[in-house]
Amino acid sequence: MAQYSGGVSLFNKVLLGLGFFFLYAPMLVLIVYSFNSSSRVNIWAGFSAKWYGELFRDEAMMSALGVSLKLAFASASTAVVLGTLAAIVLARVGRFPGRMLFGGMVTAPLVMPEVITGLSLLLLFVGLANAVGWPAERGFLTIWIAHVTFCMAFVTVVVSSRLGEMDQSLEEAAMDLGANRFKTFCLITLPIIAPALVSGWLLAFTLSLDDLVIASFVSGPSSTTLPMIVFSSVRMGLSPKINALATLMIAVVFIGALISYWLLLRDEKQRLAASQSSS
Repeated sequence: MAQYSGGVSLFNKVLLGLGFFFLYAPMLVLIVYSFNSSSRVNIWAGFSAKWYGELFRDEAMMSALGVSLKLAFASASTAVVLGTLAAIVLARVGRFPGRMLFGGMVTAPLVMPEVITGLSLLLLFVGLANAVGWPAERGFLTIWIAHVTFCMAFVTVVVSSRLGEMDQSLEEAAMDLGANRFKTFCLITLPIIAPALVSGWLLAFTLSLDDLVIASFVSGPSSTTLPMIVFSSVRMGLSPKINALATLMIAVVFIGALISYWLLLRDEKQRLAASQSSS
């Protein structure tokens, strides 16, 4: 079979192209039809941006977007703190009674079906409400607790893997020089694991923003997230406003990816220039 300069066969290139087409062609169609003037999403009637205006005038959807963003920020921030503490216990603390149980409970949401997680949390909140009167109603607080519960597991895995790769002699050297454990963590450990913390926060933010199943179990009429309102809208009939919303979300992710790539490329060039100047 004919080989090309990169050592990749024509067959593999065709498969790769088909894979990318399968992944991104629906997104391109969605973006194109977000500018469709027709109210029917499967019929092209001309170019128009009116659905973006309709989207921003939709108070229910804008309110749900605000709730989802605040919820994702709060859940990701809390999950990073708790997940980092759990990762430190698993990676730095030696064997202790209940370590296997603790590790299993922390990582259980990774493999637990979302339906089971949502149902168990719903039963927990209902039982607490009957026993102690809290929570009086399900809403933002109960969704936040539920999202922190499963987002923390992902953060723990990301941070613990970074702690496992870290050279502990750096921490030992800092403590030999007189630093206590807290100062060693703040000045040595935290800067080294910072990329893992950022990655864990972004992962938790995305998972919270995207969650539908668990939030449907633990939410109340006072708090409706964006995935819930989108799912309800789709069930009643797909609106071109959903295409506009999805296009804006794709644009935000694409711009964020470009900025991240530019920052990484700039840092790589600076490191290369520094290494060349030192040599």
